[in-house]
Amino acid sequence: MTVQGTVTPGSAPDSAVPGTAPRPGSPSARRARARAAGPAGTGGPPRPGLVSRLAGRTRGGLVQVLLAVIGLVWLTPVAGLLVASLRPEEDNTSSGWWTAFADPGRLSLDGYTALLRDSGIVDAFWNTVLISVPATVTVIVVAALAGYAFAWLEFPGRDWVFLVVVAMLVVPVQVGLLPVAKMFGALGLFGTIPGVILFHVAYGLPFAVFLLRNYFAEIPREMLEAARMDGGGEWRIFTRLVLPLGRPAIASLGIFQFLWVWNDMLVALIFADSGSQPLTVALQSQMRQFGSNIGVLAPGAFLSLIIPVAVFFAFQRHFVQGVMAGSVK
Repeated sequence: MTVQGTVTPGSAPDSAVPGTAPRPGSPSARRARARAAGPAGTGGPPRPGLVSRLAGRTRGGLVQVLLAVIGLVWLTPVAGLLVASLRPEEDNTSSGWWTAFADPGRLSLDGYTALLRDSGIVDAFWNTVLISVPATVTVIVVAALAGYAFAWLEFPGRDWVFLVVVAMLVVPVQVGLLPVAKMFGALGLFGTIPGVILFHVAYGLPFAVFLLRNYFAEIPREMLEAARMDGGGEWRIFTRLVLPLGRPAIASLGIFQFLWVWNDMLVALIFADSGSQPLTVALQSQMRQFGSNIGVLAPGAFLSLIIPVAVFFAFQRHFVQGVMAGSVK
């Protein structure tokens, strides 16, 4: 028998008569206090995380000014190289490049005119183009095909082969220089442009396959299955669906590969001869032969620099999309 406002021994220990508060110390009272206190007993609404607080602070004008200053400091050597390439050689040897602003009338394009008259530098520039473009295009094509196969095609030993490809990422370039040089000598490729291209392709493929395979694997499976149900074959799916969706990653890979090959000097020093040497080796030989020949080195160095910068800015939108892919859902 129960009396209003009391609890019988057989009833639930935290039950109460409707319209009355739960007993102090009961589970219902503890749950009510926890709900009022907020998560983790903070006594209020949850505080924003560290990343959210930092993101809120970086929206201020001070951070933007700081980033602008960092960008100017980073561009200062580039500006100095440009000014030095426009100054006469005697001015570069006697004073710093910043003194050119006191007499800007002495700046001219004579250095570039002399550079274009140097057949060795011009040939080296075209050798650099003939090495960089095929090495970049070949790596992109082969890596895209292999990445799609590793991501969406079933074949025996697929995972083991992919592990071997990933393991090749830890092999440094210096390890393969001597064995590959001997093999190229036996095949007649040593000292030729195709030999330099093959070496860059071989050492660029592991990272390229790893990057594109992981990117292609993020494509929704339902999208590919719908394309197959519509009668699309693997080649059609690859060219019409996967490649357009993978454009940001492919652009990022192309920029990385092109910059690596264009700026390389170690591989070219070993595998290229005087007729196939790129611009980096030609400039290095100019420095070795003529000492501080700034009249040729400064314009040549700026020419070697401006091409990768132009390529980067031409594909920067796709590059940013490829870098940020997967970071925001």
